Amino acid sequence: MPITLPESLPAFDVLSREGVMVMSPERAARQDIRPLRIGLLNLMPKKIQTENQFARLIGATPLQIDLSLIRMSEHQTKNTAAEHMEAFYRPFQEVKAEKFDGLIITGAPIEHLPFDQVTYWDELTEVFDWTQTHVQSTFGVCWGGMAMIYHFHGVQKHSLDRKAFGCFRQRNLAPTSHYLRGFSDDCIIPVSRWTEMRQAEIDAAPGLHTLLGSDEVGPCLVEDPGHRALYIFNHFEYDSDTLKQEYDRDTAAGKPIKVPLNYYPDDNPAMRPLNRWRSNAHLLYGNWINEIYQSTPYDPQNIGR
Repeated sequence: MPITLPESLPAFDVLSREGVMVMSPERAARQDIRPLRIGLLNLMPKKIQTENQFARLIGATPLQIDLSLIRMSEHQTKNTAAEHMEAFYRPFQEVKAEKFDGLIITGAPIEHLPFDQVTYWDELTEVFDWTQTHVQSTFGVCWGGMAMIYHFHGVQKHSLDRKAFGCFRQRNLAPTSHYLRGFSDDCIIPVSRWTEMRQAEIDAAPGLHTLLGSDEVGPCLVEDPGHRALYIFNHFEYDSDTLKQEYDRDTAAGKPIKVPLNYYPDDNPAMRPLNRWRSNAHLLYGNWINEIYQSTPYDPQNIGR
C-alpha cells in the first residue's frame, strides 16, 4: 500500500523515482479503506530533507499511510522557504483537536540549550501531554526523544566532551521485542550528537526498557509502554550521505571536526560512504507501523481513551 502525499510536495517525486508507492489525497479518498494517520512534527532546519527521510521509511510498509506535516505554532524556520511551510505544514494549535495513529517528533540542533531555555518548550510540552489523549503511539527521535524522556521521567541529557559522530554498532538487548522483529544480534546506526543519555539513569526510571544500546555511545532505542512511546537517540532515518554533508559543512566552515568513525571505507573521506543501516531502518519503522496497526482503534475518535 502507498503513502499519501500531496503531489506538489518534493517528497512525492523523490519517492516515486525511488520506487516507493505514493498516492495523491484525491486518489486515496476513492479507496474504501481507513489509512493510518501519521504526523511528523518536524523540528529540523532542513525540512524537505527530513520529510523525504521519514516518508521513505513509513511509506515502505504494506499499509496505507496518510502523512501530516506539523510545525510549532510560533517558531519560524530560517532554512526552509516560507512558501513551502505555508503550503504543506499546519501549526500544532490547528491540529490538536485531531487524533493520530502515530506521531514522529524529530531532533533539533539545539542540544546545547537546557530544555526550559528552548523558545518553544512550553508548546512542546503541551504536545507531549497531548499525545497521551490524541496519539496511539509516539516516536521521539534524537533530541526529540531526549526531550520526551526528560518530560515524562526526568531523565537528563548530558553534554559530551567531543561529538559522538559516525556509525556505531548497537547490541540487540531485547530480541523478543515486537519492535526488533527481524533484527540480528547487532546492527549499525549513524550517530551525530553532542549529548548523551546514560543507561544507569534510564534503568532507574520505572517502566523504561532499553532495546538497543552501545558500549561506545550509550543507549540507542528505549521503549516507554506507559506513555505508548519509543525514544531513539540516533539516526536510522539518515541518507547515505547525511554524515558526509555534516562533515563537509563543518570542514568548509573551519570548525574542528573529526572524520566520522566507521563511516567511510578505511575512514577515508575521499571514498564514497556505504549505507549499512538501511535494512534495519526499514525493519524498525515497519515494525512500529505494524504495532500501531495491531493496536489502534478503527474509529480514530477512540484513540487515547
